Amino acid sequence: MAEITQKDGTWTFDGDTVRIVPGKDKGVSLLRRTLGEIAVPLEALAGISFEAGRKSGRLRLRLRDGADPLLRITGGKLDDASQPYRLTVEKDRFGVAEYLVDEVRNALLLDQVDPGPVDRYLLPGPALPITVGAGDGTVSFDGERIRLEWNWKTEESKSSGGPRTLALDDVAAVEWLASAGLENGYLRFVVTGVTSASSTPPKYDPHAVELYGFRKDPLMALVGAAVVARLPHPLAAASPVREAPGGQAPGVGPVEAPVTAAEATGTVTGTTAGGGGDDHDALLRRLRELGELHQSGILTAEEFATAKKAVLGRL
Repeated sequence: MAEITQKDGTWTFDGDTVRIVPGKDKGVSLLRRTLGEIAVPLEALAGISFEAGRKSGRLRLRLRDGADPLLRITGGKLDDASQPYRLTVEKDRFGVAEYLVDEVRNALLLDQVDPGPVDRYLLPGPALPITVGAGDGTVSFDGERIRLEWNWKTEESKSSGGPRTLALDDVAAVEWLASAGLENGYLRFVVTGVTSASSTPPKYDPHAVELYGFRKDPLMALVGAAVVARLPHPLAAASPVREAPGGQAPGVGPVEAPVTAAEATGTVTGTTAGGGGDDHDALLRRLRELGELHQSGILTAEEFATAKKAVLGRL
């Protein structure tokens, strides 16, 4: 178990999941506090890094493309304070941060997690039901229906039609754009069969909320992510499998005598590493696989050394 606790939040890694709990410090963004705890499975990770600064450092998780509906809809355009996969680390905790990075990287190598895109969401998105009021309206979503209601700031031509209710099955896509400078942002639901929606300014679109750059604006991204998580995944169509040198899929060892994650971590047949001949043989076989991956160019020298050290530590 690796854990680091800071004012910004707490990150814990148990070998299978990185658990992120936002801090209670007043500097923690409203979006992160509203989103709450996030459990990121190992298979959703593309990498992790730690950047040490003069006074503080920063931990960063990099998720696989398509794994998280929130990242999918925001496209990396959330402001730094609202990013849930970053943690500010105080100088006296640099060592703990580096240890957590090593543990996650070792697990990624041992489980041979492919950092490439995925064709299904590996995180569930924000909890339901969810209701957010910002800009010129309020949006509610219960998992089946989306309801848009207007306020005194709404353009009369849009509010005159009254509240709108959309069935999830009628929504083809969701668009979110943050406010920038003098340009307003928006959350828009693209409805099947409505071809002119994208050309209608959000100010007049009855299926969109216009955002003015105020404090609660980022929360609209949570509503959008909750809806996106329940729509067909955009990469769900047959995705070509990238081949590594030798015609093998990336991160996959030799076809002969494959080693499972359980064998690599010393949990075969309910025993621990060193507790039985089968476990010892499995770890030795894993070392041979790592050597072959290194020789074929799939693993760099640094990655091979790190993975080798992790396996030797279990013998």
